[in-house]
Amino acid sequence: MQANFNPDKQHTVGAEISISGTGLHTGVKVDMTFRPAAPGFGLQFQRIDLPGQPIIKADCDLVTDTSRGTTIEDNGTKVSTVEHVLAALVGMGVDNCLIEINGPETPIMDGSSQPFVELLQEVGVQEQPAAKAWYSIDENIYFYDEQKRVEMVAMPSMDYQITTLIDFNSPVLGTQHAGLKNMREFVKEISPCRTFVFLHELEMLLDNNLIKGGDINNAIVVVDKPVTEQEMQRLAKSFGRDKMEVKHEGYLNNLTLRFPNEPARHKLLDVVGDLALIGYPVKARIIANRPGHSTNVEFARKIKQYIKKNRHLKDVPVYDCTQPPIFTAQQIEQTLPHRYPFLLVDKIIELTDKVIVGVKNVTFNEPFFQGHFPNNPVMPGVLLCEALAQTGGILAINSMPGGQYDTYFLKIDNCKFKQKIVPGDTMLLKMELTAPIRRGICEMRGTVYVGNKLCAEADMVAQVVKRD
Repeated sequence: MQANFNPDKQHTVGAEISISGTGLHTGVKVDMTFRPAAPGFGLQFQRIDLPGQPIIKADCDLVTDTSRGTTIEDNGTKVSTVEHVLAALVGMGVDNCLIEINGPETPIMDGSSQPFVELLQEVGVQEQPAAKAWYSIDENIYFYDEQKRVEMVAMPSMDYQITTLIDFNSPVLGTQHAGLKNMREFVKEISPCRTFVFLHELEMLLDNNLIKGGDINNAIVVVDKPVTEQEMQRLAKSFGRDKMEVKHEGYLNNLTLRFPNEPARHKLLDVVGDLALIGYPVKARIIANRPGHSTNVEFARKIKQYIKKNRHLKDVPVYDCTQPPIFTAQQIEQTLPHRYPFLLVDKIIELTDKVIVGVKNVTFNEPFFQGHFPNNPVMPGVLLCEALAQTGGILAINSMPGGQYDTYFLKIDNCKFKQKIVPGDTMLLKMELTAPIRRGICEMRGTVYVGNKLCAEADMVAQVVKRD
């Protein structure tokens, strides 16, 4: 990611660019092309070698196989081993991309994401004029697979962070862990890390003809058990080598580790790629103990279910009472003509060119409670609309050239009251422009929250008029 990369904007690839290679398990040589896509498109694969050139969305609900990588399938169309490609796109900050491929499996390259990252770096990443909607985790989400002894948890965080731990009871690997505190570190610290396989697994795959496109440089081969000279000769022949031997560290002599904990870092790479299948950008701290593709995908489904259940909370404003306001009550009075007891906004805590958030602390001493359900005080719905109107008025006036203005509301549509407001509540009043201001006409969407509960909402239209 570039130094000026804006994580709150959507991004796509800078230009069309292609790469060719062989699928690890199918042995099929494929061409793969990354193409720019419009905001909101997401990450999707297209099988251009099939009739109709079907498209498959990168979605955990479409995963059909995780035995030797992650396979997505839709209406009989498959793309296999998608995790390293998806990890590269996420690590580069790409939200929208069409990945064209003319075969059933992505190219394995060197077993890492680095070849794809280097390809994307050639064309760069293009910022798009659309906001990126992050989804926050507000409670711990746990996943546990007793049979595989896998534990995973997603915890609330201000960033997307991942920690992986591996322990295969291997004297060679031992216990390893890897961490990613910021996605900006992915390219340098995680993307070069290659997949690994134990020698006994490699022999099983060879026996079953399951790595037709395999090369000894596609993976780190861990040798944690004694191996005979005959077995080594067989491996050398299978991979077209004159001779192969085991290093004293317990790895085949095909390559040198790029990091001491490269296996743990590759597991983290897989987590990044598999969790891209959630389909939503999340802010959470992920801790994964002994992760694998099947458990990664199940965990992704659990997080996706949580987001779908709570997605209405993604735009809930956050109020930190220790932070100074953008507008105090005195400054609000300099903008609006309203005064006590009809000034219903105490302060402004957020203000951009399109969004404003105001605060109203509701107390038992409000004058309207004397006559509105005095024994069971409830803030009148019309005053909720008025509080939103005043907040929106500040947004609209702040967008105008110098001078003094008033706002007059022309229309209120789709007004709904979902939760009552009572003394002791702190109302968060959010107004956002739904269209550019033209000729003083403002179209806005208003929402009222108490905590993370939506209490009221409405679509409003106002006119800004300069004072005489």
